[in-house]
Amino acid sequence: MIVRRPSISRRTVLRGLGTTMALPFLEAMMPNARAADVAQRPKRLQVFYTPNGMTMAEYRPAATGTGFALPPTLVPLEPHRKDILVVSGLGHPQAAAFGDRPAGHGRSCPAFLTGTHAKQTEGPDIRCGISMDQVFAAHLADATQIPSFELGIDQASLLGSCDINYSCAYTNGISWLTPTVPLPVTANPRDVFERLFGDGEALDEKTRLAQLRRQSSILDFVREDAARLSGALGMEDRHKLDEYLDATRAIEKRIQRAQTSPAAAQVATMQAPAGIPDDFAEHVKLMIDLQVMALQADMTRVGTFMIGREISNRTYPEIGVPDSHHMLSHHGNSPDKIAKLAVINRYHMQFFAYMLQRLKDTRDGEGTLLDTMLVMRGSAFGDSNDHDFMDLPVILAGGLVKGGRHLQVAKGTSMSDLMLSGLNLLGVPATRFGDSSGPLKGLTDA
Repeated sequence: MIVRRPSISRRTVLRGLGTTMALPFLEAMMPNARAADVAQRPKRLQVFYTPNGMTMAEYRPAATGTGFALPPTLVPLEPHRKDILVVSGLGHPQAAAFGDRPAGHGRSCPAFLTGTHAKQTEGPDIRCGISMDQVFAAHLADATQIPSFELGIDQASLLGSCDINYSCAYTNGISWLTPTVPLPVTANPRDVFERLFGDGEALDEKTRLAQLRRQSSILDFVREDAARLSGALGMEDRHKLDEYLDATRAIEKRIQRAQTSPAAAQVATMQAPAGIPDDFAEHVKLMIDLQVMALQADMTRVGTFMIGREISNRTYPEIGVPDSHHMLSHHGNSPDKIAKLAVINRYHMQFFAYMLQRLKDTRDGEGTLLDTMLVMRGSAFGDSNDHDFMDLPVILAGGLVKGGRHLQVAKGTSMSDLMLSGLNLLGVPATRFGDSSGPLKGLTDA
């Protein structure tokens, strides 16, 4: 006799004192989970952005189609060769000056996900366009607890100009809720963790600080609830739930270590944000892990991640590059500077590979998160020395596109065409986006 367990709601959460924790996709959430296929699982979008352009000679594959060799910058993606689609030839016509003063970063960064010409201003009268991720988030409506996650590594710049006559709002982030409302990037892992697992109404500031003083884990408040739920689950679901709780605890411990590190204590008088690791690589991986966890729990289906703010002057002594990233991007064709910039580009690509691996390792129903995703990696420039916004380094990944290929499109093709196709693949019935002329062909077939 087959014993059928009653299904549980997809929105079931674990609840504790001032906290809620969403669940990963469990078989018990579908009456006949074994019959579930990819089409029944939610589609998700993740964008990975790198600043200051690319050394294109080290990045672009020499051959098109399926038989291309990975150039030096893309070597970290070798384990994911079958999953990636490199797209060359795309540009952003709306990043052109059109009579405005020269300021490539201030126009190209806001155009990256909007396909829109940004208004040149240093004041509060900023204007651009709705970004692709927010079009998808609006299409999903209230399907998830959090409409979208905008994460990054760098804190936002102060108000004012970050590029010639362009507000810092244009380079701080890449997501635009409306033409006049850019969405802020969250760089502190503690803030992300509390947004995921803290109830904003029940967990007030006094309660939150008391919890931190007791060094209590948020998971302590939901452990009993999890034990009750576990008794109603099958073996496979119990295993998934245990993995999810273990991963959550591991992330929380990493955040707590960052908060109590000697370096963090030394700069306490400078009001450094608590929870940001001293180590860049640990910070990046922690933010990626949090983003993947949010997708796994279906708390959001839309995410953007900036590994650096546009015009970032971060240095990378840990990989032998003590020079400013932005200054190297204006290399003046110096072989030494180009070589150093290529090292940074490859380093950033390692973290994109890490994100893909985390998505592939995370179960979603009978498959993985990557199976039903559109992942897009890109920069606002190709050749950064020339501020070239008409030859962008774009890579797609995920089950919604056909990977293992290098697709060359006609030079001058707007990236808005790709974003329109991406929205269609995600189920959004859009017919126009930005300055698109129509959907970009070739994403799902050879």
